[in-house]
Amino acid sequence: MTKFRYRVFTDTHLTRLEEIMRAVSAYFETGLAEFNGENNHVHLLVNFPPKIALSKLVNSLKGVSSRRMRQEFPELAAHSYRANTLWSGSYFAGSVGGAPISVLRQYIEQQNRPL
Repeated sequence: MTKFRYRVFTDTHLTRLEEIMRAVSAYFETGLAEFNGENNHVHLLVNFPPKIALSKLVNSLKGVSSRRMRQEFPELAAHSYRANTLWSGSYFAGSVGGAPISVLRQYIEQQNRPL
């Protein structure tokens, strides 16, 4: 979720965010199975081994994407405020050990993207 839930992402932003998130995921040797987002948040379906600390993965995803997006899209820096961060400090993570991956992908694919 963006800081203060501001609606700042366009399709161009979301496309670049996906590229950044995939690169960070690859660095952590995790699999970003699905990505989608709206104008103020993103959905990620990540397959990661138990040796990876979820908090470290999320902090890197948010930190790297915030820094790169603000550098590449100066208009987003206006929404960074005092902490120089694009994202809010919170996140949601759920475990889906029994659900088929196809159902999860379908859910994420159906999330609306801004026009």
